[in-house]
Amino acid sequence: AVPADAVPADAVPADAVPADASAGAAPAADAGAAAEGSAPAKAAGTKATGAKTTAAKTTGARTTRAKATGTAGAGTGAARTTGARTTGTRATGAKAAGAKAAGAKATGAKAAPRAAAKSAAAKATTAKAAAAKAADKLESAVASEKATADKAAPAKTGASKTTGAKTGPARSGSGGGKGPTGRGPAKGTGGGKGGGGGRGRQPVKVVKAGLPWGNIVLGGIVAIVALSIIGYGVWYSWDASKPFGERRSQQIDGMVNYRAKDVKWLTRNHVTGTVKYQTSPPVGGNHNGTWENCNGDVYAKQIPNEHAVHSLEHGAVWVTYNPNLPAAQVEELAKKVKGKDYMLMSPYPGLDKPISLQAWGFQLKVDNASDKRIDQFINQFRLNASVESGAVCSNGVTVTGTTPQEQGDADMQTGGS
Repeated sequence: AVPADAVPADAVPADAVPADASAGAAPAADAGAAAEGSAPAKAAGTKATGAKTTAAKTTGARTTRAKATGTAGAGTGAARTTGARTTGTRATGAKAAGAKAAGAKATGAKAAPRAAAKSAAAKATTAKAAAAKAADKLESAVASEKATADKAAPAKTGASKTTGAKTGPARSGSGGGKGPTGRGPAKGTGGGKGGGGGRGRQPVKVVKAGLPWGNIVLGGIVAIVALSIIGYGVWYSWDASKPFGERRSQQIDGMVNYRAKDVKWLTRNHVTGTVKYQTSPPVGGNHNGTWENCNGDVYAKQIPNEHAVHSLEHGAVWVTYNPNLPAAQVEELAKKVKGKDYMLMSPYPGLDKPISLQAWGFQLKVDNASDKRIDQFINQFRLNASVESGAVCSNGVTVTGTTPQEQGDADMQTGGS
């Protein structure tokens, strides 16, 4: 309790305490008591008391000196003990410091593998983060595809994902955030600190795709073409079911269809001699048994009606023109006839129109060789108007004039002009 250096060994001298210091109060008490007795007794008592007091003082002085000496000795012993304790404490401190240094070295040695392990964990976490980003991109692509099919659903999904990202706990990565010993080597997959909550994965932004107008237009064109083809096929089948000459494609402005009139004179008998026809030029009826050649033949002179009508029966188109027609127009007409099977051409005196075209039962009269209806008539009725299937236009006659010729007549011409 008393430090060694607190009380020096010579701090209390032996004579520092007076002999009567401890007994100062006692004499006063004794004197009061003695005053009540008699004087002699008082004197004797006073002497005895004085003697006792002197002895007491002497004893007290010795006792005080002994106490001081003992105290000093005790202080010195305590001081020595305290010094020993201090020395021991210092030794213990030194040992403790050595132990701490050794522990620190051991901790450092142990921490090195841990740091290596944390570094490996950080690399693994980086790889996981890259995989998570790839998964996010895949989810974004899937969401974009779904947006085309359902416009409303992606918005709700995006909202729910956003709410989840704000309220839900973030995923903790392996080694991410701050650990007990400091910051980790890398952020975890969840991006939080110490495995706690943080900003989660961002919601996928859904981009609304516009209408694919290119595909719509292309599909519309394809649909129109397909419907046109189907419609034409239906119309053509319906039109083809009509009697020949009454079909819509055969309706030419100014053309006369004698077949539709169901005339009685469109007979097909072979006769001899001259035949009186109902139209001029004739379009059908009884005729000579020999046909006029009609393989694109252009005759410079008139030919017999009876031979020409037989050619109409085989499917030929007979082009006639007024002899007064300008030469340029005659040449233009000839270009439409020359070299074409089931075609023949000749002048026709007394024609009421500049040009007249005939097929079996049909007739068209025009004023000019450049009239587009001429080509329409030829395209529609050449060969198609035949009433004798498989008949030919070759091996006939090339007779000119107005009188039909019989087989074996001496004046029959072949290969005429």
